[in-house]
Amino acid sequence: MSKKNTAQDIKKLKGTKPVVMLTAYDFPTASILDASGLDALLVGDSLAMSVLGREDTLSLTMEEMLHHCRAVSAGTGRALVVGDMPFMSYEAGPAQAMENAGRFFKEGGVRALKLEGGLAILPQIKTLVEAGMPVMGHLGLTPQRLAELGGYKVQGRDPQKAEMLLQEARALEGAGCFALVLECIPADLAKRITETLSIPTIGIGAGPYCDGQILVLHDIIGLFDRFTPKFVKRYADLGQEIGRAVSEYKADVEAGRFPGPEHSF
Repeated sequence: MSKKNTAQDIKKLKGTKPVVMLTAYDFPTASILDASGLDALLVGDSLAMSVLGREDTLSLTMEEMLHHCRAVSAGTGRALVVGDMPFMSYEAGPAQAMENAGRFFKEGGVRALKLEGGLAILPQIKTLVEAGMPVMGHLGLTPQRLAELGGYKVQGRDPQKAEMLLQEARALEGAGCFALVLECIPADLAKRITETLSIPTIGIGAGPYCDGQILVLHDIIGLFDRFTPKFVKRYADLGQEIGRAVSEYKADVEAGRFPGPEHSF
């Protein structure tokens, strides 16, 4: 088995090669993604929508996240597994963040965490980093703050907000983040942030100038059709293929073609 990536390995990729990430939520898909050579897998709170059918990510619990982290960690041998801390699992302060982050490592098997937000959560990030738990930051469109942001909208369009995001990016790097997700911000702003920081930026709807990219797995393989963000490229339509296979199975059973002698004892 090849060496498992660490947060420091991901950090060193800046300026060397693009960081390639996807979300993962279960054992079989994590195994496939890991074998494909991805650098890191994010057990994202997007599972609330992509897997559990909810309207947003806000209702996701620690227990649900840990359940999926365990499955992904079990299926991963090389990629860095990053756990997404869910809404209200760290906002109350460093003590709450420390307790829940420890569970991600001990019970979920992850080796890094992602927290959404900027200046308001710097104490939490510093506490986790000082305790030896690598943290990936997340700025721009932060779905856990959807009510405050007023929906899924591009962030940082006006100069004042763009400057604020740049300042927050610097602050997150200063707090010890090993990488930073930039979601739904203008490409030129993502370029400025990427050129300013010494840590990798991972874009999702942030244009081509980031140090790496991440997308939601179910979006790129056609397993989530409620909506498709502009920044998603569809690489397969497994939803249609699964439907075809199930229809064929149903027809075989109803027509008496399955099971045949070769499937019987």
